[in-house]
Amino acid sequence: MKDKRIDHAGAAAAFIADAPHLAFHDERLWDMRQKRDAQMHLLPEWQELRTLASQIKEHALANLPEYLEQFEENATRNGIRVHWARDGAEHNRIVAEILQARGATTLIKSKSMVTEECDMRPYLAARGITVTETDLGERIQQLDDQLPSHIVVPAVHKLTGDVARVFATHYGTDPKADDPRQLAEAQRQAARPVILHADAGMTGANFAVAETGTFVVCTNEGNADLSATVPGVHIATLGIERLVPRLSDLGVFVRLLSRSALGSPITQYTTHFRGPQDGGEMHVILVDNGRSARLGMADFWTSLKCIRCGACMNTCPVYRRSGGLSYGAVYSGPIGAIIDPTFNERKYSTLPFASTLNGSCTNVCPVRINIHDQLYKWRRVLVDHHQMPFVKREIMHMAGKLMGQPRLYRAAISGTETALGTLPRFALYNWLNPWGRHRELPHPVKETFHAWYRRNRSAPGAADTEKTKTDPTKTGRTKDTGQ
Repeated sequence: MKDKRIDHAGAAAAFIADAPHLAFHDERLWDMRQKRDAQMHLLPEWQELRTLASQIKEHALANLPEYLEQFEENATRNGIRVHWARDGAEHNRIVAEILQARGATTLIKSKSMVTEECDMRPYLAARGITVTETDLGERIQQLDDQLPSHIVVPAVHKLTGDVARVFATHYGTDPKADDPRQLAEAQRQAARPVILHADAGMTGANFAVAETGTFVVCTNEGNADLSATVPGVHIATLGIERLVPRLSDLGVFVRLLSRSALGSPITQYTTHFRGPQDGGEMHVILVDNGRSARLGMADFWTSLKCIRCGACMNTCPVYRRSGGLSYGAVYSGPIGAIIDPTFNERKYSTLPFASTLNGSCTNVCPVRINIHDQLYKWRRVLVDHHQMPFVKREIMHMAGKLMGQPRLYRAAISGTETALGTLPRFALYNWLNPWGRHRELPHPVKETFHAWYRRNRSAPGAADTEKTKTDPTKTGRTKDTGQ
C-alpha cells in the first residue's frame, strides 16, 4: 500500500481558520526573528561567523567517515560505549536492549529530534518501558499526543488555555488557569518525582567533537542535565552529521545557535559531556537513518549542515501562518520541506511546494544552507519521479502548453475579460483552481504589454522617431530622443 501524501494545504487551511491561534503563532515567531536580527547587528563579524560555520560543516561532512571513527576511538577511551544504528528500527532496538539488560522500566529524556524521527516512544512503550519527556514543550506535546510543531519550541502553536486543558486532563490542575508560571510550576511538580526515581536518562546532542570524543547539549531549562546525571545510565542519541572536527570549532556554533534560534546570546545551559560519572554508564548512539544516502545527493547533501536552530521556520511566511503540525512530519518549516522527502518522497511530496521561494530562509540560516534553491530542485525531482498530485500535475501540464504557444497564450489573455464577466462563479472557482480557494482572481488589465508594444512600436514611422542619433555638440556620444 502506497503512503498517503500529507495534505499540507488542507491542514494549513484549518489552522488559518483559527484566528486566535494564527495571530499568536505568527506574532510569536516573528518576534523571535526580530530578536535574532537584533543579535546579528550586535556582532560585526556575524557574516564571517556564518561563512566559517558553513565551511567547518562542509569539511566535516566531506570527511565524515574519518571523523566518526576518530570520535568513536576517543569516546571509547573516555569510557563511553559507542553504538551504531543504520536506521530508526536499529536505534530503537539498541535503546531497548540497553534498558532491558539493566531491568530499567522508566526512562526520562530531554528533547531529541532524532528519537522523534525514529518514533522511539511507542516502540519502548510496547516493551513495558515508560518514557517521560522532561522538556516543557515536549511534555505538553507528549501529553496531547502530538508531534513537536517546532524544532526549538515544540508547543509554540498552543495558547495558555490549550496547555491548561492538557494539564487539567493529566495533572488534575485548574482547566481555566491562565498564568503560564502557574502551569510551568505544575509541570515541575509533576516531573520531579519521575526524575528522581527514573531508571535511566536520555538526551540528544547538539554537537559531537571528533578530537575529544565528547558531546555538547544546549538547553534553557536544565532538564537535560537532570536527565543525564540523576539516573545511573545516560544514553545520548545523535545523528552522524552532528560532528565537528575540533573543540575550538564549538565557539563558532555556540555563538550562532541561540542567537539564531531565540535571539539570546547563549543558552542557559551549555553542558559538555566527556564520560560516565563514577559508578555510572554512558552510551552514545550514532544514527544514520538515511543520512549517508542524503550525503550522496549532489543537490541536497548540504541540508546535513543544519544545526537545528529553527531560524528558517521563524522567518518563513508559510510556516508562520500554517503551523508546524500541518507538515505532518517531525521536521516542519523550510528545513523540513527539504529533509522530509529524503525519508519518503511520496508521503512528503507536497511539502517543497509549501513555499513562496522568497529566500528568507536562506538569508537567516547560520550555516548558509541554500534552502530555497533546494526547495525548487526538490520540485523538479518530484515532478520527474511522478510524485505530484494529479490535479496539480494536470494544471501545470496545461499551463506549460498554454505558455509554450504565444498565440494561444495571447488569445487566452484577451478572453479573460469576457470570461470573468460572463461565466458563472462555479466555472471559475472549483477543484481545478486551488489557487482560488482563498483568493479572488485578479481583474485583467485593459491592455497587455504585447498589445501596447504593437500599437506603439510596430506602427509605420515608429522606428524613425525612436532611433538614436548623434549629438553634434558631444563628439562620440549619443542621446536617446525617445525619452
